[in-house]
Amino acid sequence: MMLEILTNAPLNTVQDLGRAGSLPFGVSCGGVMDRTAFILGNILVGNKPDAAGLEIVFFPFRIRFRQDCVFAITGAPAKVQLDAMPLPACWSMKARAGQTLALEAPKKGMRSYLTVAGGVDVPTLLGGRSTDIKGSFGGFEGRGLQKGDLLSCGTTTASLPVPVNGLGLAAHPPMPDKDGVELHVLPAAEYEEFTEQAQACLVQQPWRITTQTNRVGFRLEGDSALQTRNPLSLLSHGLLPGTIQVPPSGQPIIQMADANTCGGYPKIGIVSEPDLSFLSQMPPGGWIRFRMIDHEQALARLRAHRQYLRQMAEQVDTAKSHILTK
Repeated sequence: MMLEILTNAPLNTVQDLGRAGSLPFGVSCGGVMDRTAFILGNILVGNKPDAAGLEIVFFPFRIRFRQDCVFAITGAPAKVQLDAMPLPACWSMKARAGQTLALEAPKKGMRSYLTVAGGVDVPTLLGGRSTDIKGSFGGFEGRGLQKGDLLSCGTTTASLPVPVNGLGLAAHPPMPDKDGVELHVLPAAEYEEFTEQAQACLVQQPWRITTQTNRVGFRLEGDSALQTRNPLSLLSHGLLPGTIQVPPSGQPIIQMADANTCGGYPKIGIVSEPDLSFLSQMPPGGWIRFRMIDHEQALARLRAHRQYLRQMAEQVDTAKSHILTK
């Protein structure tokens, strides 16, 4: 055992990149909410992108390292201390057995990530290691972390050597402002079924994130409700994270990482995949706007985002060989 949880944190969970291909079996994809921050964390410790780590949304959060271990903290820039040593944001460090890591609530953003070299070693279930709290399976015993839990970490020969004072990213991924963030959206299957006024309202009016937000979905609230041209009666159909559904109230819902696998509300849009990481760091009460894009623009944004992550991995790998010469 390498990690000892020192604080009860029912919403802090073991996550990975989710269960790709699980939707046909009625199982949510799940996985981390901020995929960008999580992948950067795994890059910083020399892991593959999908190695399991911890998603931290409940602060303060404390753990004790039972063995020497290389770790990284990414995502929302929490105040982080390794024993009494403060650490910068997006930082990788080597902890010694017995040291304690403490995270306090970040001033901006909602979710921080702890990754460790070798990954958190929990069983693979239905193709993934992520915790599905709705279904009470996956992750660590299918639940959030509790004081006294002991988490195993995998072994690795690819652990990134780190200097005594650690290493980190020179440029941190931006965190969204509570006062407004713009999300890029594709028209969804029933977009044309909505009135012209609804289509205009979707992109012209600001939307407030309500307190009814969780890993399944973010409910939004705007001055004008979105209405279809005619009443629609749809059979339940498959959903993906990022889908914007519009229930009878006319106030939309954005499906998130633990998205329902199917639903019958009409869909007006789909949030571009890279923007979902940004959205996941928005708090209730925050404001968002939508900008409509086409498929080519969406693909260009996705390719650029993946290229950014590949470049980060290559740069860290280059730094690795440099560190070995020190």
